[in-house]
Amino acid sequence: MSARAPPVHPWPHPFCFSVRASPVTSPRRTGMGSGASAEEPDRVIRGQPEKMNTLPLSRSEVFGELRKELYEDEEFHQSDVHIFIIMGASGDLAKKKIYPTLWWLFRDGLLPEQTYFVGFARSDLTVDAIRTACLPHMKVADTEADRLSAFFRRNSYISGKYGDEAAFSNLHSHLLSLPGGADANRLFYLALPPTVYHDVTKNIRHHCMSTKGWNRVIVEKPFGHDLQSSEELSNHLSSLFTEDQIYRIDHYLGKEMVQNLMVLRFGNRIFGPIWNRDSVACVVLTFKEPFGTQGRGGYFDDFGIIRDVMQNHLLQMLCLVAMEKPASTSSDDVRDEKVKVLKCIAPVSPSDVVLGQYVGDPEGEGEAKLGYLDDPTVPKGSTQATFATAVLYVRNERWDGVPFILRCGKALNERKAEVRLQFTDVPGDIFSGQCRRNELVVRVQPNEAIYAKMMSKKPGVYFSPEETELDLTYRSRYKDVKLPDAYERLILDVFCGSQMHFVRSDELREAWRIFTPLLHQIEKEKMPPIKYKYGSRGPSEADELVQKVGFRYEGTYKWVNPHKL
Repeated sequence: MSARAPPVHPWPHPFCFSVRASPVTSPRRTGMGSGASAEEPDRVIRGQPEKMNTLPLSRSEVFGELRKELYEDEEFHQSDVHIFIIMGASGDLAKKKIYPTLWWLFRDGLLPEQTYFVGFARSDLTVDAIRTACLPHMKVADTEADRLSAFFRRNSYISGKYGDEAAFSNLHSHLLSLPGGADANRLFYLALPPTVYHDVTKNIRHHCMSTKGWNRVIVEKPFGHDLQSSEELSNHLSSLFTEDQIYRIDHYLGKEMVQNLMVLRFGNRIFGPIWNRDSVACVVLTFKEPFGTQGRGGYFDDFGIIRDVMQNHLLQMLCLVAMEKPASTSSDDVRDEKVKVLKCIAPVSPSDVVLGQYVGDPEGEGEAKLGYLDDPTVPKGSTQATFATAVLYVRNERWDGVPFILRCGKALNERKAEVRLQFTDVPGDIFSGQCRRNELVVRVQPNEAIYAKMMSKKPGVYFSPEETELDLTYRSRYKDVKLPDAYERLILDVFCGSQMHFVRSDELREAWRIFTPLLHQIEKEKMPPIKYKYGSRGPSEADELVQKVGFRYEGTYKWVNPHKL
């Protein structure tokens, strides 16, 4: 890549948008780090024709190249028209996430040229009202006003009740009336509470399916409340749609560093020999939020932290850390290996769990003074956990005996999500106990990074070791790269027909099998959570459990920002 940055186009080239897709690669533009030096010219890879560098493509052509390159989608020629239907268009999820994500994809030229957006909800709304509600979340630059107007010209809205067949027949008539609507591919996003899934999916199947294009349904978590309810939902969906039409979305699978786990593991020779029970002492998967329920306690109290975070986000990351190398990067090959990992995990034992619930900090400010039970939407005397630490074991040849520690909570001391592998002690220590355990850390958020904690000689005349790190902080290495939002990646995957980063029904079944007995016992016995102060690390009992199973916290590591020396 030349030292001078290439010109910036008004809408970034899609191939520079996704880390997974870049027929024309340069480290600064794509974030792939091809190994080229700052002086090395751009290279065309995988046999892409030279004209890709010089000949501008229409958005449809670009999307077609992306689909063929990534997925070799057999349905590619079926229809050029796509209709994205937002069920629950009046809700918070649609307003804060779905519409903004669709705008970003449209703005950046990542959607087919003939894509239309249709909102459906019970509320009596207009497109202008949706625009006003979504605008604070859409990050629109002053120069993008015309582009934004073009986006909303592609939008329409239909009002109707979710259980009303006539309303869905009306929606179907509207879809047919759109340009090319009779031949269009249809994507249905269920931004809805699970209580209406049955009615909505049944009405979509019987009244709104495209007969010429493909149909895909995106389902938001929670996917049930326990194993039985999840199985009932899965059976209901499978009676209406085929598995390749169902996209169960877990937005954590769209995050940059979660997707990077596979490349880190299977694209680097150095990790293969040590990624097992012989070298790894324990694996810690962490999700921490520095805020409480913030008025959403009524919703949260129905689910709790285990259902909200641990049974899905953290367990999905565990699978990517623990699975064997798949035969290929195809969706089913990857998900097959994840299911094999889950089948090797026994249901969680209550003795391997610590539950907590935050209380207000009298010395805190604002919300920090309020505990979970002070939230007016939380039922009085609730024993719902806002913090949980659980220890799981993968009973297979690679991981037998290695504790996988899952930690998550609200109102903690920091915002952080990470995967941490702590390695075993160096045998035959010759440094009088001065060496600390090596760790490999993949930080998912904030400030995406991969770093390895290791020992090095302390500079100076003495022969003493100290902790240091090999550091790949993304914002330092990839300064000019915009990392796409998780929803952007995942919605684009649905357009492209890739299910790799979506949850399959058998994955879901195994995940609920692991946690359902624990959840039922907690609810039956009303197990009281341990109180912890807002803004703390959580209950001290959780630290004791983690240390008991083998994690060693030294407290001696001090990170130094090399860019501020």
